[in-house]
Amino acid sequence: METVNALKVRNHFGEILERLNKTGEPILISKGRRIQAVLVTPDQFQRRFLDVLSAEERKRFLDDIRDLRKRKKADQSSIDVLRQLRGYEA
Repeated sequence: METVNALKVRNHFGEILERLNKTGEPILISKGRRIQAVLVTPDQFQRRFLDVLSAEERKRFLDDIRDLRKRKKADQSSIDVLRQLRGYEA
């Protein structure tokens, strides 16, 4: 992996993006001798963080189901529940 100073990134951003796309290797960005950030391609980002995003969606879905179970059955019809789950306004 290549390490680039933050000042060089600021001054040569286009060139660094071209290198990132050409090599596909993540680029570490340092400032003050410490790594502050990492540049990755969109594909790498999606592959590495897809599990995080799906876990968040799963948690949100389970929370919705728990909320629906807490409500009394008489409060909503099954059609209203389906509309809510599908994202339609009731």
